[in-house]
Amino acid sequence: MTALLPLLSGLGTGLALIVAIGVQNTYLLRLAVSARLQVVAVAVVVCAVSDGVLILAGVLGVGVVVERFPVAIVVIRFVGAAFLLTYGVLAARRALRPSGDTMRVEQDAHDDGAPVLDAGGHPAMIAPAGGHRAPVHAGATSGAGRDAAEAVAATTRAAEAAGRTRTVPPGRPAPTMRAAVLTMLVFTWANPHVYLDTLVFLGSVANQQGVDDRWWWTIGAVAASCLWFGALGFGGRLLRPLFAKPLTWRVFDGLVALVMLGFGAALALGA
Repeated sequence: MTALLPLLSGLGTGLALIVAIGVQNTYLLRLAVSARLQVVAVAVVVCAVSDGVLILAGVLGVGVVVERFPVAIVVIRFVGAAFLLTYGVLAARRALRPSGDTMRVEQDAHDDGAPVLDAGGHPAMIAPAGGHRAPVHAGATSGAGRDAAEAVAATTRAAEAAGRTRTVPPGRPAPTMRAAVLTMLVFTWANPHVYLDTLVFLGSVANQQGVDDRWWWTIGAVAASCLWFGALGFGGRLLRPLFAKPLTWRVFDGLVALVMLGFGAALALGA
């Protein structure tokens, strides 16, 4: 019981700080509805481990160093602002001028054996890396074409029966593992607010709990990050059917643009 109170206190404080609309959460949700499960899992781990490292560093007193060298925060602020503004502009462009093509997915990106369908429920065309897709016209006259079409249709029906069919959002390329991890690292570590929230604020609150209780409080705060990022990343995948519609992507990218541009402007202005 003695350990339970500081642990729950750290859990509640951590959730109060992290459960908010921010650049990190917004990008993780975008990965949840567009990327492979492996990419989402790695992104969740990056977020949770980053928060855990920063919280632990704050408890160990690194936050004092950050407060004594404010120039470091200034540099991080401008780097983060430039990245957020750039990403926001790209998101706005996607919202205003969406691509009409079905998402192109490399064959090695789908290793679970399930066929990929486009928004209309038809097998999506898969382009080889560095190549171009050959359009497949309905009513192909060649016997080989008909046989291939029938084979794809049979595979699709079998996957639907097994509940393994996946829908590809229209006009949105699936993020690669490398791109997703690098972008998430920038969103996490180039945000000066994360240092103020974790190193300074959470670190100081943890050290106010006393010698015996501060580590239980820290475990609770780290657990809050793990719970939230896991719920957002894996739970967000339930929204995939909704994002099969092009209009949903346009609205979502518009909201992403507002979040990124808003935070980027705030960082640039020192807010």
